[in-house]
Amino acid sequence: MIKFEPGLIAEMTEWRRHLHRFPECGFDVHQTADFIAEKLVSWGLEVVRNIGQTGLVGILKNGDGKASIGLRADMDALHIEEQNTFEHCSRHQGRMHACGHDGHSAMLLGAACHLARHRNFNGTVYFIFQPDEEHGCGAQAMIDDGLFERFDIDAVYGMHNLPGLPAGHLAVRPGSLMASESSFEIRIHGVGGHAAMPHTGVDPIVVGSQVILGLQTIVSRNLSAIHETAVVSATEFITDGTVNVIPSTVTIKGDCRCFTEASLTRIESRMEQIVAGICQAAGARYEFEFTNSFYPTVNSADETRYAIEAAEQALGAERVNPSCDPFTISEDFSSMLRVKPGCYALLGNGTESVGGCALHNPKYDFNDDILQSGAAYWVTLVQNRLQ
Repeated sequence: MIKFEPGLIAEMTEWRRHLHRFPECGFDVHQTADFIAEKLVSWGLEVVRNIGQTGLVGILKNGDGKASIGLRADMDALHIEEQNTFEHCSRHQGRMHACGHDGHSAMLLGAACHLARHRNFNGTVYFIFQPDEEHGCGAQAMIDDGLFERFDIDAVYGMHNLPGLPAGHLAVRPGSLMASESSFEIRIHGVGGHAAMPHTGVDPIVVGSQVILGLQTIVSRNLSAIHETAVVSATEFITDGTVNVIPSTVTIKGDCRCFTEASLTRIESRMEQIVAGICQAAGARYEFEFTNSFYPTVNSADETRYAIEAAEQALGAERVNPSCDPFTISEDFSSMLRVKPGCYALLGNGTESVGGCALHNPKYDFNDDILQSGAAYWVTLVQNRLQ
């Protein structure tokens, strides 16, 4: 198991709490990126800035090995007003690290520092610090800016903390670990009129109601009950009518989740077919928009096996679940896994009063006790893959 100097463990906590005090959101993570880059440069790493706007990559080479590995952490916070009162709470009004990206960055910095000091590997490590994960745009922005063309990365790995899982435990699985996230908006145009004379128009409320019921058949009648898990939820129903006026327009909005891109394609296609058929039968017009924000997070088999081996060595086999159930939450690291083989894992943040507060909650805080666990996993993974 990895033995960290007590000073490094204390530094990781200091870095994490500094990042928590000064959260930044989206692509506007300039101060965060400056802080991270300064640390990496001080340890002798080459740093390339402004990839995907504010993303950065730290490069650490050792020996003559040609193999490489990419490790990714996210940097952005959320637009949430923090309700904690501890000393390191957010000093930026309306912004806070409510998802633990401050901890993710600190763990990766700790691994970079340890590897730079000891250099007990042979090859190249790419430390990827990404902006704008929360909106699902940062990973793709770095990819579009040449992340995998400019850097010869064999495989890429990511990690997220998970409240509710015991601190320092790791959950992972080959294949689909987390779901896609897609939103839809359906606008149905009928012919409004007096509520007392509905026969003179085309009531979009009735049409819209039939559409919502029809959407529920996508999962139950178009996807395999054995192999395809999905959720289609209509969450908004908006009209321009009033108490005695049948509206002219209805807008339906909602959310979809699934675990494969094949399911995602089938859901989108079938959704528009249902809308088109019902509207045609009623004499209504429609507009349909389907926006995919996050792809399914799909781990490759070999890289998941390497991740499990490293986690068992770093954390103890009893703390590793190698075949956890999939999660319906989403993650834009999925975009990187569409380009490169890799593995995403979930590290327990704790339960109940210590680390158990849900993500995206104004009372959430990253559990500093797991900084060492996360960094040890990263270091072990590098040493195993770059022997």
